[in-house]
Amino acid sequence: MKYIKKILTIEKVKVRDIAKKFDTPTYCYSYNQLKKNINDFKKNFESFSPLICFAIKSNTNVNLIREIKKFGLGADVVSIGELMMALKAGINPKKIVFSGVGKTSKEIAYAIDKKILLINAESKSEIKEIDRIAKNKKKKVQIGIRLNPNTDANTLSQISTGKKENKFGVNEKTFLELVNYCMGSKNISLKCLSVHIGSQILDHKPYEKMLNVIDKIIVKTKHNFEFIDLGGGMGISYGDNNRKLNYTKYNIAIKKFLKKHSTKIIFEPGRSIVGNIGFLISKVIYIKENDEKDFVILDAAMNDLMRPALYGANHKTLTSIKTNRKSKKTYEFVGPICESTDKFASLKNFQKLKEKDIIVMCDVGAYGMSLSSNYNVRPKPAELLIEESKIRIIKKRQKHKDLM
Repeated sequence: MKYIKKILTIEKVKVRDIAKKFDTPTYCYSYNQLKKNINDFKKNFESFSPLICFAIKSNTNVNLIREIKKFGLGADVVSIGELMMALKAGINPKKIVFSGVGKTSKEIAYAIDKKILLINAESKSEIKEIDRIAKNKKKKVQIGIRLNPNTDANTLSQISTGKKENKFGVNEKTFLELVNYCMGSKNISLKCLSVHIGSQILDHKPYEKMLNVIDKIIVKTKHNFEFIDLGGGMGISYGDNNRKLNYTKYNIAIKKFLKKHSTKIIFEPGRSIVGNIGFLISKVIYIKENDEKDFVILDAAMNDLMRPALYGANHKTLTSIKTNRKSKKTYEFVGPICESTDKFASLKNFQKLKEKDIIVMCDVGAYGMSLSSNYNVRPKPAELLIEESKIRIIKKRQKHKDLM
């Protein structure tokens, strides 16, 4: 996304033209940015060719997943719905891993029937249930055990998953017990040690600590793991924060680990693949003047983009046409939903706005539409994939009659 002669464009398409033709709010995705992200990710780790399983939870648009699949990626799923979506998108079952703490018996049975690569189990009870179902089906099931490495990812508490107080994975003592349990089962094949320490991680050091924990526990198990699933969590730059994860140092740490352990690495990136490809186009309905600040009321709301309300997330906000006129007051960008948390940003020295102006919120490709809802009986936005000057509708706008 960039300004060309003060006109904001996504690839070669003007934002104001998108708003005029497709209405607002609308999600747009840049195909060329998607392509760049995937190729860059592969290049960062090309020395050991990991299996890259896209985290479906970050963006559940089946047509977008189809495009991601064309680059050879697999899928990380956390529900039967996500597994169905991955399969519908044409992803090879042998490139699918099923994560999550609360898989039901129905979900486990479905995953076994679809012959996916791995079910990453997170408790003794879950492994026993996998064992029981596999026995009934007379099948041997490949599983991983998720270790909780008690590693602080230095990220938001809401998206931390690798500390001992988090619900995910098992501690070292339980992990060792479960390895022994699996060795005694005729219906379980223990293939993987799995970890995932959090999301939006911008520092390589927590990953280094995580690898040290894994290294020590593998030695204790004396088990040959075919796969080590390192999860995802790689962060992106939001707003004007240009902090980035040092992939070079993370790559060095993994290569050092692989000198000691002959195994295939699995990654589960989501945000780093689709985060910065997405833009939410919205229109100013009203500007409500106030003493200290003016409320810019948009037609997009927290049901369309939940991250600011859920995490206090900041998304860079741009206008479709750039001018040099600045507002003297702070603008608070809000939606029409009846919640005080329905707000996106408070910005000083923002460009002077008027009603019906077009606004764009950036970097919404991950956990934008996938966290959206129909709260206040609001239909979900359309989704568009833009490549150069070509626009493709990859999901139609919902209509009120769809919700009735």
